Amino acid sequence: MNISACIITLNEERNLPRCLKSIASLVDEIVVVDSGSTDRTAEIARESGARVLAQPWLGYVGQKNFALEQAAHPWILSIDADEEVSAELAAAILEVKSGHLHSAPDIHGYAVSRIVFYRGQWIRHGDWYPDHLVRLFRRDAAHFTGGLVHEKLEISGPTPLLPGHLHHYTYTGPADRAERCARYAELWAQSAHAAGKQAGPLAAPLHAVARFFKGYILKAGFLDGAVGLDIALGNAREVALKYRLLRGLNEQPCL
Repeated sequence: MNISACIITLNEERNLPRCLKSIASLVDEIVVVDSGSTDRTAEIARESGARVLAQPWLGYVGQKNFALEQAAHPWILSIDADEEVSAELAAAILEVKSGHLHSAPDIHGYAVSRIVFYRGQWIRHGDWYPDHLVRLFRRDAAHFTGGLVHEKLEISGPTPLLPGHLHHYTYTGPADRAERCARYAELWAQSAHAAGKQAGPLAAPLHAVARFFKGYILKAGFLDGAVGLDIALGNAREVALKYRLLRGLNEQPCL
């Protein structure tokens, strides 16, 4: 079972070394698709033995599918530069490679549990956990779909959950989170508008309240303390912004 790791990058010199170190013993090839980094990202990747390909930004879906097309091996480990395979997850992947764990002809992929490190702690409740994603899969049985943001992997067959965690060092702090959430909200609104989605005058507050209640109360975000409250409020603000932007697009005159 030979595995190609696929990573898309843009100015990831801070995160990439940690990511590459965590997968070095697991994969048989590392493919890094870079969309124009101006820091040492490409140099760091080459020093690790990765094959680096320059590709202007195609969007999250296009960029990740392009990376899959460049892989030399039938199995893919799709990982982001700000992620890290934990020791327990690494051991599970090696067990899969050896054929000793969840090995069956109809299994074309494996899910992992992603856990976020934010403001000095691991987030174990609320909207952010557990975040189950298929990250190890057969290249010929899967592809990415979706809009301008939040790509989704479509795959056929069962996808057993591997033990361990995929560590996600997603934001450097609250300011970084606010900036990226604003960018994601804008991209979401554009995709939703293009798909014909409508937003009424009460959509923003109603969706925001529902998101806060779900993450903070139903999914026990309060158990993460003050950081859990910060996350729930931030998620609610992002949802409200999404629908305000969508409503603004809906109200633009048709040309």
